[in-house]
Order: sequence, then structure tokens, then C-alpha cells
Amino acid sequence: MNNHLSQLNTDLLNNIRTLLVEGRKQVAQTVNTTMVQTYWQIGRLIVEGEQQGETRAEYGKQVLKSLSVSLTEEFGKGFSVRNLRNMRSFYQAFPNRQTLSADLSWSHYNKLISIENEHARLWYLKEAAEQNWSVRALERQMGTLYYERLLATQAGKHDLQSVLDEAEQNTKPLAVDVKDYLRDPYILDFLNLPSSQVHESELEQALIDNLQKFLLELGKGFAFVERQQRISTDDGDYYIDLVFYNFHLKCFLLIDLKMHKLTHQDVGQMDMYVRMYEEKKRRSDDNPTIGLILCTENNHTVAKYSVLNDSEHLFASKYMMELPSEEELRIQLEKERQLLLSRDKNNDDN
Repeated sequence: MNNHLSQLNTDLLNNIRTLLVEGRKQVAQTVNTTMVQTYWQIGRLIVEGEQQGETRAEYGKQVLKSLSVSLTEEFGKGFSVRNLRNMRSFYQAFPNRQTLSADLSWSHYNKLISIENEHARLWYLKEAAEQNWSVRALERQMGTLYYERLLATQAGKHDLQSVLDEAEQNTKPLAVDVKDYLRDPYILDFLNLPSSQVHESELEQALIDNLQKFLLELGKGFAFVERQQRISTDDGDYYIDLVFYNFHLKCFLLIDLKMHKLTHQDVGQMDMYVRMYEEKKRRSDDNPTIGLILCTENNHTVAKYSVLNDSEHLFASKYMMELPSEEELRIQLEKERQLLLSRDKNNDDN
């Protein structure tokens, strides 16, 4: 009898606990949504009020300072001149309220309004909402120029409208290009490893130890499958460094880690791995396997005169152990972009 009552009490407690946890989540979500919508409306009113002033700049400063004093006296903290300025920028960055996501907090939007490029801003918003990025994750992706690196891999495209369209049409996930999910370079600063004198096994172990951050860097839809996955053949066993699966592309991704500049041997090895995987591992309902070589430096001669040039399933990308300055990264991405554009033009001419 006592055991029965004890079990009833435990079940009752667990049921109540579940209700309270879910209730608090709903309350927090409601509060967040209301806060974001209210701040957007405040931003709109401020902009409309400023537009009626004779000298907008001076008028704006005076209005914000006056509003800050009055609102703080009546409603407490949260209405400093800086915050009011952010609310104004919030409305200016997202004038169409329908583009806002209820899944993102005011802290997310505070980061997003700093992005000048409208296409990039909307892309980061969609990705943050769909991939459930924390504010810290969003900040890192912005800081490592996630959007720009993805853009640089799509030679011949001047924006990411195709990616935005794909995000809105999830019923056609296989219609996107594999390149939309890969980038160059990959930033592995979160490993805290030196740029030199690191063995492949150490790099591999560091990636496994920081798997959650590596998945974030890889992009959307990736799940870890296995490390050093064995493929047995008549001539012996072969081991693939890292294997992932992408649920959007519905295919396996094989990653081979190299501590040197890309070589023809690296390409040949990955080509062999992909062919073996296709025969021995890929299921009938999977799409063709992708092979990605991560190396310390790309080799455009190898890329041009090897199967990398015309293969839709073999790729090579550089990885960086340290986060370069934003300007250095932009210069490198532009250089890579021009090389890709030049290569594609030559292919078209031929």
C-alpha cells in the first residue's frame, strides 16, 4: 500500500513538474514575443516622429533624450538613449513586421540590426530561427562571416536568393546545390590549437571533443555518424577520418583531414573513398555521397587539373585554426571568389 502511494505521489509530482516547466516556457515565449513586437512598434513611432522634425539629426537626439528620461521614470530600466536608438534601428532594419520570427529574442535582433547587407541580415535571421541558434552562436557565425563564406563558394551568383528560396520551400530540399551547404574556408578557432605542429590524429580528436561547435561550423542538417569508419575490401581495410549525414541533402559526407596543402594524391584518395562508400555503404534511398578534403591550403592547379574540376561530389576546402580579422577574411574570400568565377568562365568557354 505504501509503495503504491509512493508511486502515485511520484507520478503526480512528475506530471505537475511537466506542466510547470511547459507553462513557464510558454510564458517566457509569450513575454519574448510581446517584447519584440512592442520594441518594433516603439521604433516605428520614433522614426515617424523624427520624420516630422525640421532638422532630423538634432531633433532625433532631443527626442530620444526626452523619451529616455520620461520612460525611465515611469517604467524603470530598459529605456536608455542607446536602447531607444536600437529600437529605432530595429524598425529600420525590419520595416516589414511579417519578416520577424517569434523564435528569436530581442538579444538576437540586437545583433542582427548591426548587419548592413539586407540579404545577409534576412539570411542570418532565417538560419538563426530554423537552426535554433543561441545569441552566442549567432554572434560567432556573424563574426566568422558565415554568409560571406557560403556566398564565396557559389561562383557566378551575386546573392543568396537561391538559398533564401530554399529556406522558404522546404518541400524541395533536394533541388539545392551541394555547394550551398559547403564553404571555404572553415574556421576552427574554437579548437584552440596552434596553426602548426599539429598531427592529424590530434586535429581529429579535437574536432570530436568539440563536436557541437564543429556541427555548427559545418552548417545546417549535419549529424555525426562515425569516426575512423572502416570499409573492408578484398585488398584490405580503409578508414575514413569523419563521416556525417545531411538530412536536407539526404546523403553522407566523408571528411578527410590533411595537415598540408592539397595534393593530387589527396584528391585520388578521396575519390576512391567516395566510390567505395557508394558501393558498400550507401543505401538505396540515399543521394550520392559527398567527399570533402579539409587541408591547410587549397591548390588551384590541383583543383583545375583533377577530378575536382568537374565532379559534383568531390570538394576541397581550407581550414583555419585562428580567426583572422574581418578585413583579412573578406580579402581572402574575394580572391577565392574571383578564382572560382574565372574557372567557371573557362569551363563555359570550353
